[in-house]
Amino acid sequence: MDYLKLILICIYDVDVLVEAAWCLKLRALTEMVYVDEIDVDQEGIAEMMLDENAIAQVARPGTSLKVPGTSQGGGPSQAVRPVTQTGRPLTGFVRPSTQGGRPGTIEQAIKTPRTAHTARPMTSASGRYVRLGTASMLTNPDGPFINISKLNLNNYAEKPKLAKALFEYIFHHENDVKNALDLAAYATQLVQFKDWWWKVQIGKCYYRLGLYREAETQFKSALRQQDMVDTILYLTKVYSRLDQPLTALNVFKQGLDRFPGEVSFICGIARIHEEMNNISAAAECYKDVLKQDNTHVEAIACIGSNHFYSDQPEIALRFYRRLLQMGIYNSQLFNNLGLCCFYAQQYDLILSSFERALSLAESEEEAADVWYNLGHVAVGIGDINLAYQCFKLTLANNNDHAEAYNNLAVLEMQKGRIEQARVFLQTASLIAPHMYEPHFNFAVLSDKVGDLQRSYVAAQKSQEVFPEHVDTQQLINQLKQHFARL
Repeated sequence: MDYLKLILICIYDVDVLVEAAWCLKLRALTEMVYVDEIDVDQEGIAEMMLDENAIAQVARPGTSLKVPGTSQGGGPSQAVRPVTQTGRPLTGFVRPSTQGGRPGTIEQAIKTPRTAHTARPMTSASGRYVRLGTASMLTNPDGPFINISKLNLNNYAEKPKLAKALFEYIFHHENDVKNALDLAAYATQLVQFKDWWWKVQIGKCYYRLGLYREAETQFKSALRQQDMVDTILYLTKVYSRLDQPLTALNVFKQGLDRFPGEVSFICGIARIHEEMNNISAAAECYKDVLKQDNTHVEAIACIGSNHFYSDQPEIALRFYRRLLQMGIYNSQLFNNLGLCCFYAQQYDLILSSFERALSLAESEEEAADVWYNLGHVAVGIGDINLAYQCFKLTLANNNDHAEAYNNLAVLEMQKGRIEQARVFLQTASLIAPHMYEPHFNFAVLSDKVGDLQRSYVAAQKSQEVFPEHVDTQQLINQLKQHFARL
């Protein structure tokens, strides 16, 4: 009997060791491809077309993320601060979904070209998930580490520690949301719906599947059992996807009542204000972020960008120098430093900053932005030939740079090359339909050559994009008066 007990103990220990090694490998493989689901949120054309959630087509002003310019919060106008193709002002920090935004209609999303670098509605988040799902085949040439279809999920759900590791492996590494949801459902039933962690995981699965109302229910239930910062952030993601920014703001404020001074909540409020074009309120929130964490890169960058577009380059320069002191060393930062030095009349540092930005550029798009800003500096000092060459180099690095096409058209108009300017403006309007400058310049060009009807149509397009543009309004009034005299 003693030998039998010893053998049973040894067998049990071996099983425990095998499970421990198996769990360790699950954790390791998951960490290889782990992505924080809180920050990653990119809506593509596939998600928009397959979304069955009913949302108001005509939202009240200041209550929707879909309609650009609905907020009355103030801040730099579109004439001063550039915007993306979706009408959102460019921020000082590139985050998931800040450049893409939400086109107003499916037709607009389809018309937006794939090659545009300021908005990417054609890019589907599901493509990233599919790429993550191929990680298992790359890990082992003979196939995946675990054949999910042959697992009895009920048995694994009875082992809490192993079940959690297995869920994260299936969800993140294999991208098998259905089986991950089944495992989470079995596990939460076994614990009698008392484990908040499993409810959060079920909510994540629902969110990935596009079942936002079901995800909202799970996250709310988890919050009733346990107050967690991540759960609140997941819940606000649901409301943002449902186009309910005011509800998301209320959730953030309730979270601040329970977690005073939480930086992620204040930063989330600032992001929503930015998406609603309420730049002044966003800047105040970023200042509150810096009161809690004075090394927060996103807050420093966004405040610096806001000061720059508010005609305060000296103050913006201080914020960008702070980022440089913190150890951030990239092309974008030196690009911004060069612009701030130019507008702050610190001419001795301009060229050295742009040279450093060019040397640190990791892609052609980054180099194109540096050459574009160098073209602006050349225009500012009156060297038109240098500006023309800089804008040409911009297009050599990025053939879809709408701003460079627009500025080249203006230079061609000054030289009297009407046809070349017309081609540049038409290209710019096709690449960036939500920029008002190509439409307005095309209207001015058509007016000069006597094509008043085409000028009026282009001016109306410019007014649709930017209704407050005074020059467009004056041009339309002049054209109307001329038509009245005919």
